[in-house]
Amino acid sequence: MKIQANSIEEFFHQSAEKENDLRKVDQLIMNTIPDLQRGLKSIPSITMIGYWQKNNSEDEWPKIGLAPQKNHISLYVSGEKDGQALGDYYANKLGKTNNGKACIRIKHLADVSIKGLQQLIRDVYHI
Repeated sequence: MKIQANSIEEFFHQSAEKENDLRKVDQLIMNTIPDLQRGLKSIPSITMIGYWQKNNSEDEWPKIGLAPQKNHISLYVSGEKDGQALGDYYANKLGKTNNGKACIRIKHLADVSIKGLQQLIRDVYHI
C-alpha cells in the first residue's frame, strides 16, 4: 500500500482500516524506547515510518520501519539474536504473525504478544 503523506499524522489517516493498529504499534515502539526519533521514509514501492536512535541520521536506513499493506501491517526490523535474523528468532514468540527474516507481518494486533513485540524492539537496539 503506497501512501503519499507529508506528515506522520497524515500517514496514519491514509492507512484506512489499519490506522488504529498502526497507531498502537507506533506508540508501543516509542514507549519501549522513548529516545527514538521517527520520520517518514519512502522508497518507490512503499512509504513507512522509520525509527532512528537520536544520535543517528535520518539519511541512514532505519532499524525499524512500520507500514500498512493491503492485508496486514509490516514491521521491518534489522538485526540478529543468537545468530538468527530477528524475524526468524521471534517466529514463535509473537503469537499469530507471519515472519520473514526482517519483516513481521501482523494481520490483527489483538493476536500478537505485546510483551514479545517489546522484547523484539529492545533487541533491535540491543537494550
